[in-house]
Amino acid sequence: MAAGRTKTTYTLHPYETADGDGRSYGTDAADALGVPHEQVFKTLVAEVDGVLTVGVVPVSTSLDLKALASAVGGKKAVMADPARAEKATGYVRGGISPLGQRKRLRTVVDASAREQPTVYVSAGRRGLQMELAPADLITLTEAVVAPIGAA
Repeated sequence: MAAGRTKTTYTLHPYETADGDGRSYGTDAADALGVPHEQVFKTLVAEVDGVLTVGVVPVSTSLDLKALASAVGGKKAVMADPARAEKATGYVRGGISPLGQRKRLRTVVDASAREQPTVYVSAGRRGLQMELAPADLITLTEAVVAPIGAA
């Protein structure tokens, strides 16, 4: 479900992306927006027992694949092939959003999101973040909430 089609309150925050390879990293977004790294979340697509699954974790952490698998009742998780992730979500790498995906993928949001007043996630393209309440992110993505971030 897209936030724009609901009564969800959100704010869009454009920022300049880093030069070079064209990829936008979450820490770059946090720094450009002047937001703490633990408040900006990256969207990572993995395969849990062969099923595409989204993990949403703070940019200051890594995705714990074992914890992700456990959160959805799976046995093994590996990072998804980037081309497969782009095709399934309809977004390009570096701009994959947990919202408004071409095909809704099961989603797990790191439990630390609940500790933040608001969270920032990709708004679907490089250089654009969406700020919204953690509860709204969880509701809109129909996410499971679990500790899936690793230091």
